[in-house]
Amino acid sequence: MKTDSPIFDPEQWQLTEQQANLCALARELGQSMFAARAPEYDREATFPTENFKDLHESGLLGVCIPKENGGHGADLKTYMLMASEIGRYCGATALTFNMHVSSCLWTGPLADGLTLDDDLKSALQAGRKIHYKRIIEDGKIYAQPFSEGGAAAAGKAAFGTQAVRTDGGWHVSGKKIFASLSGHADYYGALCTELADKDDKPSRRNTMYVAIPANAEGVSVEGHWDPLGMRGTVSRTLIFDNVFVTEESLLMPRGVYFHAASQWPHMFMTLTPAYMGIAQAAYDFTVSYLRGEMPGTPPVKRRMYPTKQIAVAQMRIMLEQTKSLWFQSISEAKPNPDKESLLRAWAAQYTVMENANEISQLAIRTCGGQAMLRSLHLERLYRDSRCGALMLPWTAELCTDMIGKAALYEPDESDDE
Repeated sequence: MKTDSPIFDPEQWQLTEQQANLCALARELGQSMFAARAPEYDREATFPTENFKDLHESGLLGVCIPKENGGHGADLKTYMLMASEIGRYCGATALTFNMHVSSCLWTGPLADGLTLDDDLKSALQAGRKIHYKRIIEDGKIYAQPFSEGGAAAAGKAAFGTQAVRTDGGWHVSGKKIFASLSGHADYYGALCTELADKDDKPSRRNTMYVAIPANAEGVSVEGHWDPLGMRGTVSRTLIFDNVFVTEESLLMPRGVYFHAASQWPHMFMTLTPAYMGIAQAAYDFTVSYLRGEMPGTPPVKRRMYPTKQIAVAQMRIMLEQTKSLWFQSISEAKPNPDKESLLRAWAAQYTVMENANEISQLAIRTCGGQAMLRSLHLERLYRDSRCGALMLPWTAELCTDMIGKAALYEPDESDDE
């Protein structure tokens, strides 16, 4: 089997040795293992369990865990480049992998860049040693249920899932919708609002990030999962009914997530690698198909027609624009970015999510009737790609709203008399 070229050539894009090596490892796993399994995960809407076993055995399950804790110590950019190679072969694996990795990325490299007092730093360090050990040694999978159907996921309100303080820990109650990995993760890294008691007033500043064991009493998964795309994510509804969790369940003490969300806005771009990979895959499919090299199809060349050549040129231009903007944005990610960098991040998020689907759509039109068949994978790329623009906290609609307002107003400006 011919080895696929990297999405981002290490020399041309000036990747570090670590970035190049991790991308190569992810690409090898994707091409040799994940691609062949993806159709079944999609058809049956089943979780990519085998892929996660491979990720653990390869060491990628701890890609963002600091080296002193046994991981690779990858930063945000390195992780996102690597994850895009996974998305190229199985979007659902890349998306669920992001939910797992974010628990390590947020508590590791991103948290280390925050301005925190000594007590918060100590609590953070103590907690992550427990959780990182489970991942590195035992291959435990951490989910990241986020959405609740309200304004909390967009950062506009306190999370409705609440953790009431009690002796030795907390009692957690709430509901998470579109909870990827539900029923398959070992721990659910739930964002919730910590309350001193039941009468305490919820506040975004009191957001806490806690790992709830999947087998804890009061944890349940409800509903069916039969969506348009990203079917292997198995994102059913997750219920926490007065679940008791101990002190060691803490991933981020109260207030740390609020600081992270305020100081590290690029952390909300970690959904994009899956779709960057899908965009590349749709382009790759089209080129291979028109050259008569697509496995499972007759070796008939269609590249000589001007209409096909023009369509591929349009796809290539769109792909290069998407890659360049995305690469620039993740390259400048840092705490407390300036306005221009933040505008670029929103633009990159919007561009990846929308262009992945535009490229997939153009690929289907260009390749013709064969592209509609489920025996090939282009129709899956199209369905998977349509889902990205809908995902909180930076949906395509919210990105355009934030870009327009930020471009026209300074933080202290208003049109009120």
